[in-house]
Parts: sequence; structure tokens; C-alpha cells
Amino acid sequence: MFKPAFLTTCLLMMAIPAAQAAVSPEEAARLGKDLTPLGAERAANADGSIPEWNGCPDLKKVPMAQLQSGDRRWDPYAAEKPLYRVSAANMAQYDALLSEGVKAVLTKYPDLYLDVYPTHRNHCAPQWVYDGTKANATRATLEVKGNNDGLLGAINGIPFPIPKTGAEVRWNTNLRWRGQSFESKTRQYSFTTNGERVLGSQGFQLDQMEGYRQGISLEDHAKQGYLSWMFLQFTDAPSFRAGEGLVSRDTDNYVQSDRKVSQYLVGQRRVRRSPNVGWDTPDFVNSGANFFDEVFGSPYTGDERYEYTIVGKQEALIPYSNNKIFSLDEDGVFDKEHHKPDALRWEKHRVWVVEATLKPGQRHAVNKRKFYIDEDTWGTALMDGWDPSGKLWRVSINVPFYLPDVPAQVYYGDVLYVLDASWSARNMVYHDTGYQLKSVEMKPESDFSPSALLVRGVR
Repeated sequence: MFKPAFLTTCLLMMAIPAAQAAVSPEEAARLGKDLTPLGAERAANADGSIPEWNGCPDLKKVPMAQLQSGDRRWDPYAAEKPLYRVSAANMAQYDALLSEGVKAVLTKYPDLYLDVYPTHRNHCAPQWVYDGTKANATRATLEVKGNNDGLLGAINGIPFPIPKTGAEVRWNTNLRWRGQSFESKTRQYSFTTNGERVLGSQGFQLDQMEGYRQGISLEDHAKQGYLSWMFLQFTDAPSFRAGEGLVSRDTDNYVQSDRKVSQYLVGQRRVRRSPNVGWDTPDFVNSGANFFDEVFGSPYTGDERYEYTIVGKQEALIPYSNNKIFSLDEDGVFDKEHHKPDALRWEKHRVWVVEATLKPGQRHAVNKRKFYIDEDTWGTALMDGWDPSGKLWRVSINVPFYLPDVPAQVYYGDVLYVLDASWSARNMVYHDTGYQLKSVEMKPESDFSPSALLVRGVR
């Protein structure tokens, strides 16, 4: 028979939300040794086509004055030539390196191709981010309650650099290092079936990663409501949308808090809370051409509808270091039926493959997804989605840029192909040369509040 005290202890344990354990100090000691400080395999692959990560010594050669001048960003690899080209005609030769979605897009558009360049492992971070990642490895846990989960014990670094579950890998994508605060002026386009280019929105965006506020304590982070990715967005075109504004305050613990999104609509001249910005809600920022949870590789969110499973790691061809785009206008990036293939740079990297399937009782227009997540950056490079009938339906190609002044490889552009319809692209055109992903000083978190929309979101 249980003693009363023991029974009480058992009941208390049952009431505590489930949590995933952090790794041991012995496992964490691998960081900075056989693993990079952010958790990737340090070594080269067998044939050397993926080189060893060596701490980004090229940063010493970066022309910082040029990067800070306000002109178009520098492409450090402009002189390189492709090693080979992959198309529908020869993709069987590279089958093991291609995602199912990439193969489907190449098949649909026979004139599309991938130009594959030498691989550069140029994603680095400041030492304090490496230190935070190592500390997170032995203290970060995943709090789970119902369909919500969240991080405890994680700040200023990758939460799970040695992940054991698919959910941990997905949280790493949310908390990946991409700098602290940056701004840009960008455009979003959708395309009709006859190839007409339609401007969804044009405007200014300020992004801030509150979980990377250097020096913040775990206690203060909790008091702040576990604030994570925050952004302000103001639209100035097309004319009927000029003056609109959007502010988002995301969290890294959906058990303790939730994402708060507010919108300023010109016709109403007031700020309203937006309760449905997420999942398969059509994305009004780009005229509903995609779903909100397809943006930039589908950030992990609250009321999670999917179960995530690690399929494994593999070598894959993914977009990388696409600084060339900064020098191109719309006609240099977009063709009528697809993006211009020579606008994108592809490289071979190792990726985590994570599969998402709907939880029992949950619904979503995309029944299953597969994510290809770069091991160095923890950014989602490719995402495939299947409809309820099991047909491959949606293919997201996420485009990162090399920002050595951060330093980081930052995912901030994507192209979505809907295989039975048309396609769309966001943040793939930087029309104002002075606002091409400029790294800026962190702002007070109060700058990302609904009232901030009233300052600029007025016409």
C-alpha cells in the first residue's frame, strides 16, 4: 500500500507539465570540439565537398566600411563559378541530394535548374552566443502542457544544440542566431497563372530577437513574458494598403505566454488585436498567396497542431549565401512561371530532416510537412507539404543571406511553389539600396507595442 506522503508526491508529479531533459555535461563538452559551438558536426564530409567548420577566419577580410555605407550589400563570392548544374534532365544523378519538393519543382518546370557552388560554412556568432548555447545545453528543458510547449532555462543561444526530439530541433529554428536587431525595406509578390506579377505589399520592417538581448538573465526573461522574435511592419504600397501597420510580440514559452499580434488598418483608423494570424490562415501581407505558417520556413508556434519526428541527417543541396539578390531588381529575380534560376546560389550542406504529422483531432490544409534544416544555422532551408490525399502540394524554398557584419547567415526571403497552381515570393527584392538588411542597435521592447503602430501607421 502507498504511504500518504508518497501518494501526495506522485499526484504532484502528475500535475507538473511534462518536460524534456537537458543533456549531460559530458555531452555538452562536445560543443566547440567535435561539434561546432552551435551544435553542427565540425568535420568535413567523406569527400571534402562539405568542408570542416573552422570558425570563419574570412571575417577578418570583410570590408566593414563598405557594409556600413548604406549601398547595396557586398557579395563575397561574386567571382565563383558553379561546380555543376542540376535540372530535370540529370536530377536522377543527384537524387540523394534533392528534397522531394525540389525534384517536383524541377519536373514541373523543365527550364529551371540549380547552379551548385562551392560550399562555405560561414555561419558564426559572437562568443557570448557560444557561451549561452553551451549553458543552455545542460539546463534548457521543454515544458509541455496540452498542445502548447515552451522553453525553460534557455537564453542567448541555441536552446538544444544536441537535440533528441523533433520539437527540440524546431525550437532551435525559432531561437536560431540571426543577429539581435535589423531592419529592411522589402517587397512581396504573387504571380497569376499567366505569369503576371502582383505586388502584395511593399514596406519597412524592423525585426528584433529579444531572446538575444546580451546580459539578460533567465529571471528577467521570464518576467518579460519570455519575449522572443518581435517585429514592426509598415506598408507603403500598393496604394490601397499604404499606411497599414503590423506588430508582433512572439514568445519562446507558449505554456506561460502566447504570441500577440496587432494590426493598424487605415480604413478603421485604429489598432486591433489580430487573433487568427497563424496556421493555415491566408497571409494578407502577400494577398493571401500563402499561409501564415509557411513564412520563412514555418516558425514553431502556440497551440501546436503537429507532432515532429527526427527522420535523420543527410547531405542536401540547399540555397546559401544568396547575396547576389541584393544587386538584382525584379526582372533579375523573377521569371513568369518561376524564379530566375541564375538568381539563386545553391550549395551542399548537411541538414536535419524533420517530419511533421497532424496530431489526432487537429486539422490543417497541409496534412504533412517535411523540413530540411541546415545544421550550421538551424534555419529551415526547404519545406515540403502534402495535402490530405497524400499528394505533394506545396514547396517552400527559403533563401539565406550572408551578413558578415552580424555575423550570421540570415534566412530572410522565400519562394513558395503551389504545385497545382501558381507561386509567390517574399522579401526577394530589396528596392531601396539603403535598407538592405541593416543591422541596428536593439530597441527597448516597448517600441514593439500596439501604440507604436499609431506613430507611423497613419495616412
